[in-house]
This record gives sequence, C-alpha cells and structure tokens, in this order.
Amino acid sequence: MGLHLVGPLKTVQERLLRRPLAYALDLVFPPACAVCGVSTGGHRGLCPKCWSGLRIIERPYCEVLGVPFSHDLGGGILSAEAIANPPPFDRLRAVALHDEAVRMLVHGLKYRDRTDLAPMMARWMLRAGDGLVERCDAILPVPLHRSRMFSRRFNQSAELARHLARLSGRPLLPATLLRTRRTRQQVGLGAWAREDNVRGAFAVMAGRETDVAGKRVVLVDDVYTTGATVAAATRALRKAGAADITVLTFAMALAETI
Repeated sequence: MGLHLVGPLKTVQERLLRRPLAYALDLVFPPACAVCGVSTGGHRGLCPKCWSGLRIIERPYCEVLGVPFSHDLGGGILSAEAIANPPPFDRLRAVALHDEAVRMLVHGLKYRDRTDLAPMMARWMLRAGDGLVERCDAILPVPLHRSRMFSRRFNQSAELARHLARLSGRPLLPATLLRTRRTRQQVGLGAWAREDNVRGAFAVMAGRETDVAGKRVVLVDDVYTTGATVAAATRALRKAGAADITVLTFAMALAETI
C-alpha cells in the first residue's frame, strides 16, 4: 500500500516538486521589473526605483471620490468636487495616481497584451478596496462593445475583475452589464465630450436585473479620468436596482493632491 501524504506534509511535498519547474522557468523567463524590465528577485513585482516612483493613494482622501488630501482634515471629509457634483456611484477607490510607472502598467495590460500583469494589479486593487471587495455581493467589469472586444481580443477591466473575484472569493458577473453601442475612444476627448460619448451606452442584460437588484456591487475599470464611463455604467446598474456601488480602478488621473 502506498504512502499518502496529507496536510502539511503534502504541502511540503508539492513545494519540493514545484522547485525544479520554477527554477527552469526562471532560466527561460528571468524575473524582471514589470515596468522597466531590470532583473528582480521575483516575478510580478517592481524594482526599488520604479516602486519608489509610485504615488500610492493612502488616507487621508475624500470618502466619496477617493481623491487624496495633502493634509489630514479628519474622518469623513469630502472634497469640494464630491460636494458640488455628487457622483452616481457611492464611492471610488484607486490604487495609485496615473504617473509614468502606473501608466506603463496600464498600457502594458491594455495595449500590449500583458495579461500576466493582471494578477499583481488585482492584488493591489484588493488592498485599495479597504475591505469593500470582500464585503460586496458581486464584482462586475466595465464592458467593451462586442466589436471592440473582437479587435482587442480581451477586456482589460474583465481581466482585473476576474483576478479580484479569485482573490476575494466574491462572485464575478462578467456578462450582466453590457455596452449596448460602440463609442469613440475616450482618449483625447474633453470632459463634456467624454460624458456625451458614453451617455446611454450601458444596460443590464434583459432578465439579469436580479443579479444586481438590492445588491452591493463593485464596478471594476483600469483608469479613472473624468469619471464619465463609470458614471454611465453606474446609472445602468442603478436603473436595475443596485443598492450600493463601489467603483474600483487601478489608476486615478489627477495632477496633484488637494
């Protein structure tokens, strides 16, 4: 009768068996910084120089828009923008400001098919969510129109959402929210043009309203710029009855802290 390892012994055996494969993979694909490509001690990480260049968003920040404050003004403080123009979603959280290193990560995933970056980016997003992802009822990505999905082959927001669902154990709803018409790319458009471009461009699939009705949902996108896209998507979720909506992005385009 063979010996069957269980518990900690089985875990140790699995690690020992993986070591030769991991060593071989490191020889073929040496660990490198995800931004600049310099050699590092492990995969899916950044070198010290690129890491130090990140402007991670930490408290204090606006509790609604997640915009960082330069000084701690006390708990529950809102930014002037959140007070003057309340967004349709309940709150926004992002990992970091859209500086050079962050921009390279986003562009690597979005335009250079670097889907290997998504697990690392999703881990950072889970931390930035400050427990909101773990407490939600469902995770939804901002969808692409089917024609753009065909040309791009994958949706970067869906990749981030997929890994967030895996890390948090929360349900992923990849097909509940639809982009019902093809829109122009938002890059290069002003704030008003962006809003007009995506107005009415999203809807919850007919018959799937119960996926979000009365639920706490997390809407995932890669970059928050003017908020036009996530605002339009949020309105579609509200129409279907979503009770609480958190927008979670990897990057936030913002010149300076308030």
